[in-house]
Amino acid sequence: MSEPPPSTVLEVQRTAIASTRLADEESAPLGDGQVRLRIDRFAITANNITYAVFGDVLAYWEFFPTDLPWGRVPAMGWAEVVESTNDDIDVGARFYGWYPMATSTVITATATADGFRDDGAHRQPHAPVYRAYVDTRRDGLYDGAADGEDRHVLLRGLFLTGYLAEEFFADAGGATGAAPYFGAEQVVVLSASSKTAIGFAQRAKERGVARVVGVTSAGNADFVGGLGYYDTVVTYDDVDALDESVDAVSIDMAGNPTVLSAVHHRLGDRLKYSMTVGRSHHDAPPPDRAAPMPGPQPQLFFAPTEVGRRQQDWGREDYQRRTADALAGFVVGSRSWLTIEHRRGIDASAPAWADVHDGNVAADVGIVVLPHGTSGDG
Repeated sequence: MSEPPPSTVLEVQRTAIASTRLADEESAPLGDGQVRLRIDRFAITANNITYAVFGDVLAYWEFFPTDLPWGRVPAMGWAEVVESTNDDIDVGARFYGWYPMATSTVITATATADGFRDDGAHRQPHAPVYRAYVDTRRDGLYDGAADGEDRHVLLRGLFLTGYLAEEFFADAGGATGAAPYFGAEQVVVLSASSKTAIGFAQRAKERGVARVVGVTSAGNADFVGGLGYYDTVVTYDDVDALDESVDAVSIDMAGNPTVLSAVHHRLGDRLKYSMTVGRSHHDAPPPDRAAPMPGPQPQLFFAPTEVGRRQQDWGREDYQRRTADALAGFVVGSRSWLTIEHRRGIDASAPAWADVHDGNVAADVGIVVLPHGTSGDG
């Protein structure tokens, strides 16, 4: 057997995430139970920027460890097994999951009912959903359309976060006797143009419990308003336009403490729950811990924890059915507002990262990197 080619991987400087480099890594022989995967496509979105911002706090840097000061940011993608020493995983099998932004990777795998689990020693502390890789032949969410894999690497993980956040509000986090949306008549969505926010808004609009209010930049206001998922759109500069006469809840995808503080000051005790999900506004000033905001303390929403709760409450099969149906509808709808832009070759990953990091990608565009320069889907 010929030696596999080296892997080329995009690395991000952990303390200055605008700085990147491409590193070549020689391909060592596989150990027992390992698989080598050729990575065919991965998405770069604001969510990946959040992974880098929270890399130390939530251990995202430990998905694919490398030498300091560099880090490897996980990205949703598809990859094909090109070499295997695992009797349960065949060469040629294709898997969806979290990968480094690279041409290939090696994973110590344990077969599962629908694919395999990353059982590398460094992965043991991570949530099960982050360690799961799903075989396309057993993937209840798989979309076989020509653009299905592209849309799923861009939307699947983000939509499911929005979906789970909306379900959290719908049953008030499981609080006994609590009204949906904590009794609020409106839900305020910060960074309303983000894909996670759009997924959340679509579900909230469909449920119809609370009026859905999008907060976004002036440049994205028309786009957000045209989606049909928001009842009202307010710009960051006009937070005082929020209705302070009715109870509200908020969900913050932006991580901009200045904007979040403005919302809290506007709504005050009318704000019944404040959820934070991401930090797409990575360049926002850090929160001033010495300046408490009126209203409730913002609570971090961690989707993997919610996956476990929903699977326990609903059962695994019902969870899969519900999420598959919801995701399929969202992906179909995305074809009216989301354009896919391919960046071909691993060399294109660095400028793609820079464009997303610097906010140079329009809200209606999704970046998918094809590290080998082709579609990779056979």
